[in-house]
Amino acid sequence: MEAEKNPVTVLKDLSAIKSRYQTLYARFKPVAVEQKETKSHIYATLNKTMTMIQELQKQTDLELSPLTEEEKTVIEQLKSHITDL
Repeated sequence: MEAEKNPVTVLKDLSAIKSRYQTLYARFKPVAVEQKETKSHIYATLNKTMTMIQELQKQTDLELSPLTEEEKTVIEQLKSHITDL
């Protein structure tokens, strides 16, 4: 059976872990923020594109074929990723 660790050693270990976490968090937070902004921009662009296509269809009296199941799945995945942020 493993001997119990000295409480002081455990506290020092926890302090080192906390410090490492804070360093990593500070380093990667800007990356996460940029990723969120990029995803939001992509989603907004996709929405604008879909709206423009619908408007063009109305103006030209053309209709595109309905979305395939794969296209519907991709749209739902994009929406869920944006709402998860």
